[in-house]
Amino acid sequence: MDRLKNKVVLITGAGRGIGKACAIKAAEEGADVIISDVERNIDSVPYDLSRTSQLDDTEKVCKRLGVNVLKKHADVTKVEEVSALVQDAVDRFGRIDVLINNAGIGAPAGKPTHDYSSDEWDILLNVNLSGPWRVIKCVAPIMLKQQVGSIINIASTAGLLGYKHFAGYVASKHGLVGLTKSAALDYAMDNIRVNAICPGPVYDDEFVDGSMTKVVADSLGILLGEQEEIDLQSVAMNTVVSPTDVAEATIWLGSDESSRVTGTTITVDAGYSAK
Repeated sequence: MDRLKNKVVLITGAGRGIGKACAIKAAEEGADVIISDVERNIDSVPYDLSRTSQLDDTEKVCKRLGVNVLKKHADVTKVEEVSALVQDAVDRFGRIDVLINNAGIGAPAGKPTHDYSSDEWDILLNVNLSGPWRVIKCVAPIMLKQQVGSIINIASTAGLLGYKHFAGYVASKHGLVGLTKSAALDYAMDNIRVNAICPGPVYDDEFVDGSMTKVVADSLGILLGEQEEIDLQSVAMNTVVSPTDVAEATIWLGSDESSRVTGTTITVDAGYSAK
C-alpha cells in the first residue's frame, strides 16, 4: 500500500519495539523515513537501552523496502541533539510530514510513590514528557512553514489510568496526553494535527526486539511468563497487542485519511481500558 507515499516520517526510539515497527510500517506504506534512537544507556534507567546494531537493522529493513532512510543518533533529553537531528532531516529531505514521538522508558518503577529517588523521578519525566516536547519544539517550526503536518505521540493506557507502583511512568504519560491536547489547539489553524496513541499491554515481539514486558516484570520482581499471563488476563479480547498493531494506528494518523482528527487519544489495548 502507499498511504504515506511522498511523505517524510521522523520516528524517535526506532531501534526496537514499537518504534521499529512504526519505521518498517511507514516504509511499507511508501514514506521516506528518519530513524533515531539514543543508542547508549542513561543513568537511573535500570535496563539496557537501544544498541547501535538494532537501529542499523531498522535501517536495513527499511532500505530493503525501497525507501530513502536517514539514520542518526539522538538523545531526546538533549535539545541540541534533537535540533541536529531535525536539521539533518530537513537538509536531506526538505520537509517533515509526520513525527512519531516514540522514544520513552518504562522504568525505574516497581515501588511506591515515595520510594522514587529524585533522579529516578526526573529521568522518567525528562525522557517521556520533556523528550517529546523537545522534538515538537524543533519540528513544529518546520511544519508551520509547510502549513501541514501530523504529530503522533506514543503514550500509554498509563496516560489514562493509574498503575500501582508505576507513579513516575503514569505521571509522565498523563502529562504526554495533556501535551497532545494543548499542542493540538496551538496548531489546529495551521493544519498541523497532534494526536496520541495509548497502547495497552504490548508483547515482546522478537522481530522488532521488543523488551518492555520484561522491563515491567523485572521492575515488579516477577518472571517474564508471570507478567505475560497477567497481561493476557487483563485484556478483554484475550490477546495482547503487538507492536505492529500500534504501528498500523500511526499510519492512519499520519495519512490524509485522518485529516480531520486532532487532539484525541486512540487506545490500542485489546479492550484493557474498557473494563
